Amino acid sequence: MTPKARRMLQSILYEVFAIAFVGPVLSITFNKPATPTIGLAFVLSSIALGWNYVFNTIFERWESRQSVRGRSLVRRLAHGIGFEGGLAVILVPVMTLWLDISPLNAFLANLSLMAFFFVYSIAFTWIFDRVFGLPKSAAKAS
Repeated sequence: MTPKARRMLQSILYEVFAIAFVGPVLSITFNKPATPTIGLAFVLSSIALGWNYVFNTIFERWESRQSVRGRSLVRRLAHGIGFEGGLAVILVPVMTLWLDISPLNAFLANLSLMAFFFVYSIAFTWIFDRVFGLPKSAAKAS
C-alpha cells in the first residue's frame, strides 16, 4: 500500500469508528435521539479534521521561524495544548447549540472526549499497524 493510500485509509477508518462510538455515547449521556448525536459526531469529526490542517499549517509556519530546530518536549506540549485548546474553543459552542446544553456541560463533555481520544488514538493506531503493518518510516530495516 502506498504511503498516501495508507494515510487516507487510516484517517477514514479512524473517523468512522470514532463517529460510531461518540454518537451513541452522546445520545446516552445527554438523553438525546441517536440520529442527531451521530450527526453531531460527524460534524465534530469534520471540524477536528479541518482544525488539524489549519492549526498544523499555522504551527509549522511559526516553527519554521524559530532559531532552535527540532521538537522538544516543551514544543510538543505547546503543540498539543494549542491544538486541543483551539479545538475546544470551536467545539464547545457547537456542542452547546446542537445538544441544547450549557456551555459548562459542553466543556465537560469536550474534556471527556479529549480523554477518550487520547486512549482511542493510541489503541486505534496500534490495531491499525497490526492489521496493515507498519509504515515504511517505522519499519525495521531488514
